[in-house]
Amino acid sequence: MSPRAKTPSTGGARRGVKAGLKALEERLGYGFTDAVLLATALTHVSSLKASALKSPLSRTGSYQRLEFLGDHVLGLVVSDMLFRAFPEADEGEMSKRLADLVRKETCADIARGLDLAELVRVGSVGAGAGERLRKSVLGDVCEAVIGAVFLDGGYGAAAELVTRLWSERMRKPMRALRDAKTVLQEWAQARGLPTPTYREVERTGPHHSPQFRVAVELPGLAPAEGTGASKRAAEKAAASTMLEREGVTGAADHD
Repeated sequence: MSPRAKTPSTGGARRGVKAGLKALEERLGYGFTDAVLLATALTHVSSLKASALKSPLSRTGSYQRLEFLGDHVLGLVVSDMLFRAFPEADEGEMSKRLADLVRKETCADIARGLDLAELVRVGSVGAGAGERLRKSVLGDVCEAVIGAVFLDGGYGAAAELVTRLWSERMRKPMRALRDAKTVLQEWAQARGLPTPTYREVERTGPHHSPQFRVAVELPGLAPAEGTGASKRAAEKAAASTMLEREGVTGAADHD
C-alpha cells in the first residue's frame, strides 16, 4: 500500500484521538493548556514499547510519574475535605475514611464513571488482553489524570476536580472495614487477576490446639504466608500479609 493510501487512515486516527481527549476534558470539567499531559496520563508503558510508528502523541511518556504525583495530590485534597467536613472526627476515624476514599478500587470506580477505559493506550498484548489490561490499571490512570490536572492548572484546579468527583462518596456512611480475604479478592479482581488461592503449608501443635500455616498465591506475585489457630484465621493472616506488602489498605485486622 502506498504512503498516499495510508494518509486518510492516519489522519482519521489523529482526529479520533483528539476528539476522545476533548470529550474527556468536558467530562472532567477542565480544559488542558497542554493536551500532551492528558495524553500521557492515559498512556500505559506497554504502548511505548509496542511500536516505533509515528504518533500525534509521540512526545508522551507513560502515566507512571503522573500517577505518583496524582496519588499524593489526591491524598492531600481528600484529607483537607475530610478535615473540613467532619470537625468532630478524631485522627483515627479520618484516617479510616481517607484510606477508603483513596484506595485503588475507589479510584477505579471514579475512572469508570469518566469512561477512561476506552481511552487508555496500551501496546499489542494479544486478543482480549488489551481490554483486561485497561480495566486493571483504571485506578492508576485516574490518579495520573489528577496529576496531569495539577501540573497543568495548579493545586486549585486539581482540588476542584477531586472535590467534584469525591464529595458524594465522602458524605456516605463509612464502610465497615472488611476482612483481609475480601479486600484481597476485590483488589485482585480490580487488576484483572483471578481469585486468590490458599494452600495449607503446615499444621503443627496438639490436636486440641493446632496451628496452621497457609500461603496465598496470585499470578505474578510472590506468595505470602500467615499463621493462625484455624485455617480461616491463617488464610486471613496470609491475605493481610500480602495486602500490607502491596501497600493496600482498608482491611480489618485478622483474628
